[in-house]
Amino acid sequence: MRKVENNKAWWLVLPVFILVAFSAVIPLMTVVNYSVQDIFDQNNAYFVGVEWYREVLLDTRLQESLIRQFIFSFTVLAIEIPLGIAIALMMPTKGRMASVSLIIVAIPLLVPGNVVGTIWKIFGRADVGLLGWALNSLGIDYNYAANPMDAWFTVVLMDVWHWTPLVALLCYSGLRAIPDAFYQAAAIDRASNWAVFRYIQLPRLKSVLVIGTLLRFMDSFMIYSEPFVLTGGGPGSSTTFLSQTLTKMAIGQFDLGPAAAFSLVYFLIVLLASWLFFTTITEMDKDK
Repeated sequence: MRKVENNKAWWLVLPVFILVAFSAVIPLMTVVNYSVQDIFDQNNAYFVGVEWYREVLLDTRLQESLIRQFIFSFTVLAIEIPLGIAIALMMPTKGRMASVSLIIVAIPLLVPGNVVGTIWKIFGRADVGLLGWALNSLGIDYNYAANPMDAWFTVVLMDVWHWTPLVALLCYSGLRAIPDAFYQAAAIDRASNWAVFRYIQLPRLKSVLVIGTLLRFMDSFMIYSEPFVLTGGGPGSSTTFLSQTLTKMAIGQFDLGPAAAFSLVYFLIVLLASWLFFTTITEMDKDK
């Protein structure tokens, strides 16, 4: 006798499909529609095909912002991943201090991006900010509002302060998942701290580090609030990233067609870069 399948459970998933349709699919189709039209007002729109895509890809602002974006993302990754591992290794694993350290490390993650930008905007000022005052007291001419290198230094330092705790907490959870038998065997063999890290802890952290690296790469590639509040993209356009360029095009200039094409190109860049990043890391792990 043929077994009768009960498909009523699909009705439980239907609300999720509806929610995704309204929050993702429909807005995406709207952006795609805008990207192939020249829109004058609600009643006047003309089909232009791939003209906006051609214009966006040849736009020097997009190219310069893309280069700055990659430099920024790889810079913060090169700092946050090793620093997060180091913090996780130093955090206590037992007792009351373990809970206290977790709370202290997690505090920066609770601060919204626009508030982080405001904090560092005040913190970096030479007249009232501790960072600006300290650097100027040491004879360093620091002014993030006028010097592009100082602005870059401040934006990178701000992102490291804000998001290194995420890497540290992920690594901490990975370290806590390592069975004590590994450490007991290492103690019997009189392995050094470096040997324990190299052959026990780091291999066990690979999956956690892949997740942390991907999360930080995607998030840093879409950063907006912090540098916008801190420097406004300046001095000049030295800290203007892709998200800020897109916002200026869509809201500042109200060029809906080019902005829609730009946003789709932006989305594909993030998707492709994340896929390449994930593929490269996983292939490196397989080779090892």
